Amino acid sequence: MDVEMLFSNMVLAAEAAEAVSFPLLPSLVIVPLITAALIALLPANRGEYARLVALTGSAITGALSVYLLWDFEAADGGFQYVVSQDWIADFGLSLRFGVDGISLFLVVMTGILFPIGLLATSADHDPKAYHLWVMILMAGCMGVFLALDLLLFFMFFEIVLVPMYFLIGGWGHGNRVYAALKFFLYTMAGSALMLIGIFALVFLSARANPDLGLTFDIRDLAGGAGLSTWEARGVFGAFALAFAVKVPLFPLHTWLPDAHTEAPVMGSVILAGVMLKLGTYGFLRLGLYLLPEAAHDLAPIFLTLGVIGIIYGAVVATVQRDLKRLIAYSSIAHLGFIIIGLFALNSQGIQGAVLQMVSHGISTGALFILVGWIYERRHTREIAALSGLQKSAPLFAGVFTLVMLSSLGLPGLNGFVGEFLILLGTFNDEARWWGIVATTGVILAALYLLWAYQRVFHGSPDGENATMADLRVSEFLSILPLLALIIGMGVYPKPVLDRIEPAVDELIVHIEANVDGFEEPEPPMIEEHDPRDLLVEAFHEAEERHEAETAVEEEGE
Repeated sequence: MDVEMLFSNMVLAAEAAEAVSFPLLPSLVIVPLITAALIALLPANRGEYARLVALTGSAITGALSVYLLWDFEAADGGFQYVVSQDWIADFGLSLRFGVDGISLFLVVMTGILFPIGLLATSADHDPKAYHLWVMILMAGCMGVFLALDLLLFFMFFEIVLVPMYFLIGGWGHGNRVYAALKFFLYTMAGSALMLIGIFALVFLSARANPDLGLTFDIRDLAGGAGLSTWEARGVFGAFALAFAVKVPLFPLHTWLPDAHTEAPVMGSVILAGVMLKLGTYGFLRLGLYLLPEAAHDLAPIFLTLGVIGIIYGAVVATVQRDLKRLIAYSSIAHLGFIIIGLFALNSQGIQGAVLQMVSHGISTGALFILVGWIYERRHTREIAALSGLQKSAPLFAGVFTLVMLSSLGLPGLNGFVGEFLILLGTFNDEARWWGIVATTGVILAALYLLWAYQRVFHGSPDGENATMADLRVSEFLSILPLLALIIGMGVYPKPVLDRIEPAVDELIVHIEANVDGFEEPEPPMIEEHDPRDLLVEAFHEAEERHEAETAVEEEGE
């Protein structure tokens, strides 16, 4: 089926939806693709037009995602704005889109990060092709978070590989071709396993449920759809390997540091902020939701891999000499927290994991933008070559401090809330020891981030460090929305959690209904007391101490 027919079917799907009169979800995919098509029609020698069109298209998409957030029904834990149109009906294929509280903020984060990344960075050559690939990448990322059809999910999951490959290989640094090829081969190999898993799930389900027939609808296949225990584990294993590469989980992580180090700034922002979340979202949607029994049975393996990633990523980040590479390894540690939150299999852990996906995207995206601006000014990312920057660029140092503290999970900033909920979720009878070990990752994060900050921004500036330019007004304004989200989500996360919680609660009920003997593992509850009772108890204790002291004095006399 050609692209024109695919577009027409997507629009038809939107028109068929009864929930909304405007094709909102398909528009989140179509607008970036139309923007890419418009850029392709522009003359190659007018790069400023390509940038303007890309900024406009990404801003429109971002505005649509914010409208989606505003119009979303917070108390509804199911899929909303669902649109469906037969694609290849004989094979059970349809264009199905939907969003729930789990995917909502990932869609909004994608809609916000792309225009901010484009505003904060620029292409050093061939801007037409650069911005075209960025817009195709945006469409693919949106499609993954919105797809309710397995084959459609796979198609968008694969689409994102191509533009990122060309962005790293064409606009990256140093050994960019090697990094781009390594990224592509690793993720393509994982995707091949996912495709095998998809067809296995669909055909095994059709065999076990003749009345259901051949379908790729995620909602129809949820719960294992009649698969035996070992069949479900095999399919889950294929999915898990694909998503473990994308996250990435130890020991399948080796492509990530090279890709981040050599990628252009925009590539690093989207890779860390959005694309890594395709893996964690896949674990949640195709793992816990589709195959809950297998996810429950294999949870100890992924809890262990998540904890290894937390400690390994933090330790290796500590010894890095390149700022960008340090942030890349810190992402491995942060994604490890998300994995243990997901496989804690309770409401606190999964809510924390979803929130941490968004928080990590915001904080790490901002960090990569700031490191990119340092490189533009100093033409190096080597920590040893940088010192005393807070004296020459105090505003820059202040902004970097805020973002860094967010990344290490300082209370009051967005990074704290997700990590706290994740660790709270793991402190139950089934995952307590993994949670205890994972807690050391919080300490290590403070070590490698504060130490790096001390070496780069403290001390006496020398040479070009003494004359490094501070943040320009345009730069500060471009990153200001991310700073506002860092503070806002840390101080008042309730509006976010209010929309995530109903969908997570439905997922927990779904897991309990499909896993024999499973009950949500709850962390120990703190016993509540009436403040008046506490005062009375304190008064009685003081009275008893006074009587005991009086008795001792009388005996002494």
